[in-house]
Amino acid sequence: MNRRMFLGALAGGLLGAPLAAEAQQPRKTPRIAIVFANAPEASLAGPTPKIGYATIFLDAMRVLGWVDGQNITIERRSVEGHPERLAGLAEELAKRPVDLIVVVGTPPQIIGVKQAIGSIPIVILGADPIWLVRVGLAKSMARPGGTVTGLTYLADPEILAKRLQLLKEAIPKAARVAYLTGDLKAEFDGRPLLPIAEAAARGLSVTLLPIEVAAPEQLDRAFVSSREKRVDAVFMGPGWFFHGQIPRIVNLAAREQLPTFYRDRLFVEGGGLMSYGADWADLFRRAPLYVDKILKGAKPGDLPIEQPTKFELVINVKTAKVLGLTIPPSLLLRADQVIE
Repeated sequence: MNRRMFLGALAGGLLGAPLAAEAQQPRKTPRIAIVFANAPEASLAGPTPKIGYATIFLDAMRVLGWVDGQNITIERRSVEGHPERLAGLAEELAKRPVDLIVVVGTPPQIIGVKQAIGSIPIVILGADPIWLVRVGLAKSMARPGGTVTGLTYLADPEILAKRLQLLKEAIPKAARVAYLTGDLKAEFDGRPLLPIAEAAARGLSVTLLPIEVAAPEQLDRAFVSSREKRVDAVFMGPGWFFHGQIPRIVNLAAREQLPTFYRDRLFVEGGGLMSYGADWADLFRRAPLYVDKILKGAKPGDLPIEQPTKFELVINVKTAKVLGLTIPPSLLLRADQVIE
């Protein structure tokens, strides 16, 4: 090697060394958090073994190439049915820090999370789309802008009439139905849907009897009142704390011998009669698609907020027998899940 070649090789080595060292530095492992409304492994009825929403989420992340403990850290937390704790938990997670938070909640709760974590991206699960634009969490569903995107539960006005229709099919003689709903003074709880529920009931020749349940301690009295009013069934409307009281609500319905229609299958898995709503397992499978895109550089505000594409009717025939009800075969055939 002559002198010129030697100096060139030496210079190339000196210049290339820092670049090679930089290239060999390990990439920062992303850290995300998913905050559940209830227990992370809330079970799903179906083939044994039962699986939970956390497992569904982690499996979907793995399919996309993200393996917890290897190339990503996934924090799993729960507010255990106490949504008022959500903002504080999010603030705690932001200090770890995390790169993204997946959160199950309503618009007021998501507002609290957004205020607590600043510019950290938020992937929502379950928020009602009727409010997202109204409260400024999104400029539009197609292009939300800002740091919030994800999947909604579907606006209740679009599905409320369907639930009442299914209740009427299950109990054709139902003429008086108690409508248990959240705080009627709250902008995001029971008030907005009450007129819609009453109109849907009139179309089915059903008299709807609204019963406000603004706090957990009012649940007992609500079911006793329903029985005293001699209703044929109970219809559960929206309520910010209802999911944190699933066993209690199901037990009260059983104690008062009241056929009760729910918004979520977890109530029916716990012994409730019937439910109709979005397929939450499907939502938890789809949420990782948002996480994947954001971790790869997409802006949350450019990703459209989507609504559910799958819905499920779940019927507990064991509970029906205890209540002395015979569910019409035509309805059982249409059910996505019949719990024996």
